[in-house]
Amino acid sequence: MTEPSEAALLRAENVSVVLGGMEVLRGISLRIQPGEIVGVLGPSGAGKSTLFRALTGELVPTAGTVLFQERDVTLLPLWRRARLGLGYVPQTASVLFDLSVADNLATFERAAGVPRRDLAERASEVELEARLDVLARDLSGGERRRLELCRALTGEPRVLVCDEPLAGVDPSGVSRMGRVLRGRADAGMAVLVADHRVREALEFCHRALLLLDGRIELETTPAEFLEHPKVRRRYLG
Repeated sequence: MTEPSEAALLRAENVSVVLGGMEVLRGISLRIQPGEIVGVLGPSGAGKSTLFRALTGELVPTAGTVLFQERDVTLLPLWRRARLGLGYVPQTASVLFDLSVADNLATFERAAGVPRRDLAERASEVELEARLDVLARDLSGGERRRLELCRALTGEPRVLVCDEPLAGVDPSGVSRMGRVLRGRADAGMAVLVADHRVREALEFCHRALLLLDGRIELETTPAEFLEHPKVRRRYLG
């Protein structure tokens, strides 16, 4: 891959994480620039979720540095990074199940401290405007995932980190979410994505990284990723 020509919005420098005496991440370095979507892909247990938790502030790395817009945020908690413009869609469910779609969005607006907008307009980005009055617990799995994406976008992040955003989403919903992320990237937002639906995720990624045993083993284009011998031998084969 060619060297990036712009300053990175988010960087990890030699990030390692030890959990329960096991080294889960081993000297990870990566950078993501404005307007690009980067897929971090690999088998279960490779360290993808741990990496995303370290980048977003859910856990503190054992070693290394995380920089957001060239500011060292390694020790900042998740909510502080969110206020700076680092959005996060975690792997685990994060909707407020007893609140409606509208109340989920309004609550997140207040928490993010962003200007109020018409909630139907916000929901329309992920095609949930007709479901505003529905309780989150009554949504389908794919609809909940779209609500979680919409909530994260409410904060107008500069960088969005998405862990398994396509989980439980039907094929038409996958295309819809891909269009949303591509549209936001075209407007300058950077996106990091990890997902087990590899081929669908690569449809909207610009770059792909292969994570194996806590290390980045490969960085390439989406098309080359699927055909690379190491990917086929260690991951997709």
